[in-house]
Amino acid sequence: MGSRVPSWYSASTIPVGSVIQHSKFRDEDYMSSTPRGTTKTPAQTQEHKLSGNMGVGELVMNVLAFSSPLTTVAGTLPVMLLFSGHTAPGIYLLVTLMLLIFSVGFVKMSRSVEAPGGFYSFVTAGLGKPAGLGGALLALFGYIFIGFFAPSLFALTLQSFVVNTLNGPDIPWYWYGLGIIAITTLLAYNRIDLSAKVLTVVMLLESAVVIIFDVAAFSTGSAEAVQGIGFSMPWITDAGLGLALLFAVGNFFGFEATVIYRDEVRNPDRTIPRATYIAVVGIGLFYAVAAWAYTSFIGPDKVQDEAAANTVNLFNDGATVLVGKIFADIAIVLLITSILASMLSIQNIAARYSFSLAADGALPTILGRVHPCHKSPYMSALAIGLLWAVATVVFTVIGVAPEALYPIASGSGTFAVLLLMFITSFAVLVYFVRRRRVDPDSVWKTIVAPIISVFFLGLITYLAITNYPELIGGSAVMTAIFMSFTFALFFGGIVYAYLLRSKRPDVYARLGRQKID
Repeated sequence: MGSRVPSWYSASTIPVGSVIQHSKFRDEDYMSSTPRGTTKTPAQTQEHKLSGNMGVGELVMNVLAFSSPLTTVAGTLPVMLLFSGHTAPGIYLLVTLMLLIFSVGFVKMSRSVEAPGGFYSFVTAGLGKPAGLGGALLALFGYIFIGFFAPSLFALTLQSFVVNTLNGPDIPWYWYGLGIIAITTLLAYNRIDLSAKVLTVVMLLESAVVIIFDVAAFSTGSAEAVQGIGFSMPWITDAGLGLALLFAVGNFFGFEATVIYRDEVRNPDRTIPRATYIAVVGIGLFYAVAAWAYTSFIGPDKVQDEAAANTVNLFNDGATVLVGKIFADIAIVLLITSILASMLSIQNIAARYSFSLAADGALPTILGRVHPCHKSPYMSALAIGLLWAVATVVFTVIGVAPEALYPIASGSGTFAVLLLMFITSFAVLVYFVRRRRVDPDSVWKTIVAPIISVFFLGLITYLAITNYPELIGGSAVMTAIFMSFTFALFFGGIVYAYLLRSKRPDVYARLGRQKID
């Protein structure tokens, strides 16, 4: 999920603008091994182990829910078209290829680092415990902030639908916001299988809406546009290419969930690789086709101007013309459930980061409790829900408009996760370079693909830094505050790790939740 633009309310609300192997190379920054060569920590014992029964399909739906397909097609894609025009499908295909290359090292790493800590475990494995803890704090902050986009967007969308479509009462937005927080927290509190079932149903419904829109757009568009526009690739000199790439990469955030749920899937060594590749290819093709459909319907020569003139209502107006007003109203209802599904997916991921840090001792141990029945990180899920609820109340009391919360929360969180992805790509490369001394493996999987990933994600991170004001829809002062805070989280985590090594070596020894082959 990247910086998204809601498509159902005024354009004035829219800012234009995701270790060495335990061997002779082990050092003090890595966890000590058991005699059998694998690390055991309290985080891996039964009282600190999550449980579930998700298969490939349910895991993919968890990832897809994070990107919120209908919200992306209705909100982000018009902004993409504004920056990229008819090259948008090509940009999505390019990003898909690059993230598939990233996934090569990602999947290979998941087979060696058998811990459900996600990027936290990977960075620890490659760059050591201090960098791992810094990366974990980045992830926790990033996902919590990205998730906080949802209450305000959900509230404004539902409020508009109730008042304008149903002629219902004008209920203050914060009640809707608190309501969605309560619902997602209840679902996140329960066993992951329940969330997976809810997300699967919602994803199928909203994907069906997008597919119907695509088919109708292609059937109306010119044959020339349908046959050729998907092959229009961007050039490096294209104006707006940087922001378009940034938005596109943000739509893929969440596929880290495939390793975060390691303890909660069936046969993780098979499920995780399959789900990762299916998720990346599925997301890329889904959005590339949707962008192609927009361009086919509007016309390749007019799509950029039309997106600039009607960014907010491009999808709604197009759906009304192509399929009818009833379909457009159904799409609004599913947009509301799409936002809920995205928030639930994000809350589940954030809760598992909080759980991992607490199980390691870096956060209060109460956040590392596993529900005796649901086998879920229920205290972390409750804590995140409570944090969102308190923030909603505080911003309401001080008079911050809900449309102002959305871009700041989503944009700043997106940058934090993107920075973490870049750090992770470098950590994967370092890990496999060191491991080759004792266990040489495929050069493509362990060297070439990780190097390409470092350069690509480094470029995207640079674009995010240079375009940060557009990303958060804020001023220069807000840019300085939030960007400084993001980097301070990573370096603060490093300092915190060294303090733990000095003051609490037992906690330091557990960082990373490692179990390495």
